[in-house]
Amino acid sequence: MKKVLLASVALLGLTAAASAADLPSRRAPAPIVAAVPVFTWTGFYVGVNAGGAFSAGDDDIVFDGGTITGDSDDDASFIGGAQAGFNYQMGSFVVGVEGDLQWADFGSTTYDLGADGLYTVDSEDWFGTARVRAGVAFDRALIYATGGFAFTDNRNGWVVGGGLEYAFTNNLSAKIEGLYVNLEDEDFSVAGTTYSTGETDFGVIRAGLNFRFGTY
Repeated sequence: MKKVLLASVALLGLTAAASAADLPSRRAPAPIVAAVPVFTWTGFYVGVNAGGAFSAGDDDIVFDGGTITGDSDDDASFIGGAQAGFNYQMGSFVVGVEGDLQWADFGSTTYDLGADGLYTVDSEDWFGTARVRAGVAFDRALIYATGGFAFTDNRNGWVVGGGLEYAFTNNLSAKIEGLYVNLEDEDFSVAGTTYSTGETDFGVIRAGLNFRFGTY
């Protein structure tokens, strides 16, 4: 009888343990941690910029009778404007396009035309560029080269340069950039004589701030 009772107690203990094992756990589920998004330069952006432009020309005009050197009001100018563009990142490489419009004022240049008197040529008070950009990204830092088409209201040309851009938040980035702009010559006539200003070229150093859409 005693052996039967011990066997029954043991059987009941095993049954209770098995039932307890089938009960749901009272432990709290492990928290789900979202993956940190990977930063990317891909996306559209708009921004503003400001800096300086420095004329590299000699202010000469040419005509059939020779060359005349003019007296320029100013060979340097404050510039400011806005830009917009798009980047696409492939691994560490970033390519994109950017366009900008800039206000600038180099003043005017006065020429002594001899018997025809003094003649003043006003410089353009704005210019724009449409460029491609290509560079290498080091996480939030981007080193790039750029080049493309430059224009004003009546002249066209080309532009090359490069810069450094850094994204200090997920949507805001700042850049510093240098450009060289070359515009084709411009003709004008005085008393039946045609003069040519020759090419206009100038350097640009500017800083900019971009707001980037649709990025993490």
